[in-house]
Amino acid sequence: MQPEIRQTLKITDTTAAKLEKLHLHSAWDLALHLPLRYEDETQIVPIAAAAVGEICQVEGVVVYQEVQFKPRKQLIARIQDGSGAMLNLRFIHFYPSHQKQLAQGETVRVLGEIKRGYFGDEMIHPKIKSAEKSDLAQSLTPIYPTTNGLNQPTLRKAVQVALNAVDVSEILPDTVLRKLKLPPLAESLRTLHHPPPDLDMKTLANGAFPAWQRLKFDELLAQQLSMRLARQRRRSGHAKSLVGNGFLSEKLLANLPFRLTAAQEKVCAEIRADLAKSVPMHRLLQGDVGSGKTIVAALSALVALENDGVQVAVMAPTEILAEQHFIKFKQWFEPLGISVAWLSGSLKKKEKEQAKAALADGRIRLAVGTHALFQHDVLFDNLALVIVDEQHRFGVAQRLALKNKGEDVHQLMMSATPIPRTLAMSFFADLDVSSIDELPPNRTPIKTKLVNHLRRAEVEGFVLSTCQKGQQAYWVCPLIEESETLQLQTATETWENLQAALPDLKIGLVHGRMKPAEKAAVMAEFVSGSLNVLVATTVIEVGVDVPNASLMVIEHAERMGLAQLHQLRGRVGRGAAASTCVLLFAEPLGQISKARLKVIYEHTDGFEIARQDLEIRGPGEFLGARQSGAPMLRFADLATDVSLLEQARQLAPMLIAEYPDVVEKHLERWLGSKEGFLAA
Repeated sequence: MQPEIRQTLKITDTTAAKLEKLHLHSAWDLALHLPLRYEDETQIVPIAAAAVGEICQVEGVVVYQEVQFKPRKQLIARIQDGSGAMLNLRFIHFYPSHQKQLAQGETVRVLGEIKRGYFGDEMIHPKIKSAEKSDLAQSLTPIYPTTNGLNQPTLRKAVQVALNAVDVSEILPDTVLRKLKLPPLAESLRTLHHPPPDLDMKTLANGAFPAWQRLKFDELLAQQLSMRLARQRRRSGHAKSLVGNGFLSEKLLANLPFRLTAAQEKVCAEIRADLAKSVPMHRLLQGDVGSGKTIVAALSALVALENDGVQVAVMAPTEILAEQHFIKFKQWFEPLGISVAWLSGSLKKKEKEQAKAALADGRIRLAVGTHALFQHDVLFDNLALVIVDEQHRFGVAQRLALKNKGEDVHQLMMSATPIPRTLAMSFFADLDVSSIDELPPNRTPIKTKLVNHLRRAEVEGFVLSTCQKGQQAYWVCPLIEESETLQLQTATETWENLQAALPDLKIGLVHGRMKPAEKAAVMAEFVSGSLNVLVATTVIEVGVDVPNASLMVIEHAERMGLAQLHQLRGRVGRGAAASTCVLLFAEPLGQISKARLKVIYEHTDGFEIARQDLEIRGPGEFLGARQSGAPMLRFADLATDVSLLEQARQLAPMLIAEYPDVVEKHLERWLGSKEGFLAA
């Protein structure tokens, strides 16, 4: 937080640091830091009328106080109001100040939830005020989201000072607000921070309340304007026109053991048309698991490489996926005379330096790698096309960093997590979208089974019978993000237990601590069929293609996200044999875990799974917003605010054409420095 802002808000450096933890960097951020809930300190409820389970405020004279030591040390007080009704107050954690406030004979006002106690109705740890020294509140009291060490009074004061300091004058034209029946922004903020006592709390919590609708609409409009302008900027940019002569791509197609589907041919044509233009391509290629996106990416790269001296970068989020791409591209491209470089964090220094030097002077024309590709010391001679796989798993800032390695480069983003319609309308409004909407022929349907982990022995028997038929199986261990050591231990134990339980089978192990060469060797054994079972911890959910593998066992499936489960399941069903995915789960299951397992059990369609995933997770996590450090939508909910999104989408082009000054002010207010991220 800048010193002048701290001065305006009259807060200490310590408070400023705590506000930063809540992503509150400016007065405007504080003005938009809205309450989680409210407490009603505007009225006093008679003790006799206070309902059990309700939060209310009562007033009375302290008639008794005692520090008890059994069953544990606690402060007990009793108050009595004018009608003679009594209420017990109990403090398990207390200070001398509490004893002073609750001295016998003092008239106090207490706020808290009424509970049934052993000695009658009570409040535990209520908020206490002196009735003589404090007036009743004139509006409902806001309770804000906070962090450790930042109390509500400090936060309320900072928010109030910010509200007085920021300019909340109306930016949007009156005609727009009248048409949409939205209240003024200043009034909306005032109502949500300090609601009048006659406003029902349920009404305030309802997203359809006009004040909430106004904030949601403004936020969605800022996002739509940003996306439209990003698209305009891109279209006014100049990229190298990449018109392929077909020499390399036709050679590759002739060498393939399969034919492209009609859907693959259609999207290849769309990408070729984009690359031929002198404006930068910004296309999202989406297709369900196993629909054949990698070959489309390879053919797109070849169109670019058919132009003299041009370089292409292919980026994937995990080392194992990047490695799979490297192996595939090498296998396809080296017979065509194109050398492929591999760049990842685990490369030895000497190999990394050699690869970087060859990229910088243009000797290497195709680089495949992880986030290592966008480190500041990696330079390209003539980067013209960037292909980003599983793009939602990268932070927006990371995608920007790679894009900025070249001058107005063409971008092809790929996702095996289909984008639900509302998300496409919102966060991908500046993208052209291509969908591979059919699977290659000979794909067999996959049966999904939910099995309690207590029946593990039966699952091991199923693995044995599958492998005895000449097929292969994956056994995936849970990803334990907090500890790589613990994850390695779990995987090693699983591998050892399976070897003991199934001594007739050859079982391999792949984990994150292995060197790339070791991993590649184990994967090669599995691909060749000399391993029956592959135990894996690292993310093998994308890119691994073994047609003979017909069984996938996923341990602790309840810990994994829907997209990940769907991706993992898509590793089987690639050959002629009937395939099965067994989801082992441990009880008790939380609500979200239950919801995920139900969805993955009932659905195989990636779009439906993605839609339900969006409902369960929300857009931020779905898009990789957490990695960018900037929350994407604070108020709007893409599941319930589709009509507002439609209105914002329709209004954005009109404002850009007729009210450019309004657009500039609105974006500055709502996005500030974040606009660059949304244009990524």
